[in-house]
Amino acid sequence: MKHTLNRKLISFTLLLMTGLFCNSATAQTYLYFQDSPSGDYYEFSWMELTAPSELERMGSELRRFPVEVNTPAVQGTNCLRLKWKSVAGGDWIAIAAGLNWTDKNLTNTDTLIFWLRSVEGLNSSNLPRVFMEDVSNVKTTKHSFSAWCSNLAPGVWNRVAIPMSMFLNYGDPVDFTRIKTIGFSQGITDNVIHTLLVDDMRVFKGDGTSPPASQPSGVTAAGYDSHIEIGWLPNPEPFINGYEVQRSSDGGNSWQTVYVTDNNTTRYVDWVRPLGTQVSASYRVRALNASNEPSVPSVPASSSTRIFSDDELLDMVQEYTFRYFYDFAHPASGMARERNSSGDVVTTGGSGFGIMALLAGIERGYITRQQGIDRVLKIISFLENADRFHGVWPHWLNGNTGATVPFSEFDNGGDLVETGFLIQGLLTARQYFNLSTPEEQQIVSRITALWESVEWNWYSRNNSGVLYWHWSPDYGWQMNMQVRGWNEAAIIYMLAIASPTHAVPASYWNNGWAGMSYYRNGRSFYGYTLDVGWDRGGPLFFAHYSFLGFDPRNIKDQFTNYFNLNRNHTLIHRAYCTQNPLGHAGYGPNCWGLTASDDPDGYMAHEPVQGRDNGTITPTAALSSMPYTPVESLGALKHFYRELGAKTWGWMGFYDAFNQSRNWWATSYLAIDQGPIIVMIENHRSELLWNNFMANPEIAPMLEAIGFVPDPFGSQEIDPHQDQIRIYPNPVNQDHFSITIKLYIPDLLTISILDITGKKVTSPLTLTYQNSGEASCNIGTGNLKKGMYFLTINGTNHRSAHKLIIQ
Repeated sequence: MKHTLNRKLISFTLLLMTGLFCNSATAQTYLYFQDSPSGDYYEFSWMELTAPSELERMGSELRRFPVEVNTPAVQGTNCLRLKWKSVAGGDWIAIAAGLNWTDKNLTNTDTLIFWLRSVEGLNSSNLPRVFMEDVSNVKTTKHSFSAWCSNLAPGVWNRVAIPMSMFLNYGDPVDFTRIKTIGFSQGITDNVIHTLLVDDMRVFKGDGTSPPASQPSGVTAAGYDSHIEIGWLPNPEPFINGYEVQRSSDGGNSWQTVYVTDNNTTRYVDWVRPLGTQVSASYRVRALNASNEPSVPSVPASSSTRIFSDDELLDMVQEYTFRYFYDFAHPASGMARERNSSGDVVTTGGSGFGIMALLAGIERGYITRQQGIDRVLKIISFLENADRFHGVWPHWLNGNTGATVPFSEFDNGGDLVETGFLIQGLLTARQYFNLSTPEEQQIVSRITALWESVEWNWYSRNNSGVLYWHWSPDYGWQMNMQVRGWNEAAIIYMLAIASPTHAVPASYWNNGWAGMSYYRNGRSFYGYTLDVGWDRGGPLFFAHYSFLGFDPRNIKDQFTNYFNLNRNHTLIHRAYCTQNPLGHAGYGPNCWGLTASDDPDGYMAHEPVQGRDNGTITPTAALSSMPYTPVESLGALKHFYRELGAKTWGWMGFYDAFNQSRNWWATSYLAIDQGPIIVMIENHRSELLWNNFMANPEIAPMLEAIGFVPDPFGSQEIDPHQDQIRIYPNPVNQDHFSITIKLYIPDLLTISILDITGKKVTSPLTLTYQNSGEASCNIGTGNLKKGMYFLTINGTNHRSAHKLIIQ
């Protein structure tokens, strides 16, 4: 199997890369720490310890400053962690330099600033001392700075500003034209362990000559279940260094800084659940100039949190996840970026997921239909002109030029699987945009042209009976990777068989896709049977990628009903994490789901077997299984958000993964993990993507050719109440039939008739069941042809499917 590689493309501004200074007409800023390229320790640092004092140190020589990645930094993605115990007779120092140990001339500066955050709370008298060191390793006197720093409350960032005159005028034999490092050292000996986080350490000239920033405008605050999101408009000045977000919980009488952003960030998610389940707060924003001096505060904005209903939580998760594919899409192409740090690299498969997300966004009102049309047309134009190889796009493209970005040395050509995921999304959009307007008809015709130009049969490698994943004009078939199941690629064979222009025979399904001896399984795990696939099912993306558009309910092939397979696969994951045989921290009935994602060691396809389970939980695994296990997946959603959200939730929804055993929390977003979340939640709620993809005219004949047959209980969920459903007559030999329902819990039911492909053939009927006893209704069948159909009954507490015969 091929999975997206972990390519953490960490970008730094020119300031960070050079570690020198920022020039404006009136200010100089010299950086000594702003962000560490490594998440373990800061390379450009040094620590020394004399026992019996204690000092947390990192690196092979235990000489490096530890880096904190699990607490939101003031600036960038991480900060320094200073953890010590000062004991009489001992000593310690901890120093940090700018990147590459660059020395700096500080003779014309007047302010040293840094930010401190105490983990436990700290009296200013217990602070360490601060000093500077030149390139000859001559140190200044170690000064107490408690006069410029008040007592530190736990968990709050505090800006400390110290006049440089304390160092420059003290008379130390130090060369202030070549200061290499700034350090902290042992203060009073209190025999207590303290932890300080240190960030954004810089020296600058900030005596009022730097231009003040204007008051930020357009500040908004929106309250959700457990967080409040603050947004504002960017300042017009070119010298803005960032923004300081402040919160007041007492009506504006007092304010505390909760975060400092960079100059390109104009939103902040404030996690306020620790303050209570219903919180009211006011927010204001101050712009920071080139010397980090704050502007006049903005006009405040206020909001409150409240407990969200289940539907509101689903709305929130979908809306935030939607941002990845709309707000964060590549500006030139409209395509989905591979991950939130991949710059101009866009992904074809992830963009197929993103196209489906756009349709959900239109239906949910996140964007207008016209905005969706404009974005889809932009994507289509890009795809028409991008590199293709016998009609097949590569895995990665440059979002500006459409040129191939090699996935690996030999993988610089067509990627059939990624193309299949893209076509799945395009065909769903082709059916969705069904109005007779010129723009929507243009979408239909241009998607049809792209779909019909994919040479699926070329990737059969001379009619070999199996499809191949890759072909390159430079390396031919050197990758030599056959697409065989069971994995995420079932949709590729379906599309190849369905193609109106370059099809492969339907026999490829049984003999190619399912042709290996290991395709069938038949064993049970935790009481759930897997007809096909790996023991315990493999990673959960197997149950998602091919089923974003393909609706597996109510049908089966000779091997299995794939809805039931995916449901059992999901329940096995939950049961495994509940049992937790390897003893990983955090696992449980509401914290489950293993799939391919980032993890503390890079990237891996996680699954519930030893050697593939390292303690990493990926939210997309449980959330994208919402159609299969709605109750269990919603329980996971609430846990990930309400209990862990301070570390798992960001401005584009849930971060990629976390590992509580190793106290690791991702800050990354990946297209192939974000897309299934919004799409499968939408399929659970409205069947939108399923209905549109399945309605394409090529799909039903393909399923019939493969050998799919009706399976009326293919989407039936476990019903703990033994509800009673009676259909009379059945077979139906008149123009209507009756349905009588007796439930054990009141419910609002939607009743639909589907053909054997899963396409709705009648308008849904709603029936409200309020009390004990029976409720009945008649359903007309006069417009239906003779044959087999499925009657589906869906509500909050009841779901069932029933075979219906029209004679």
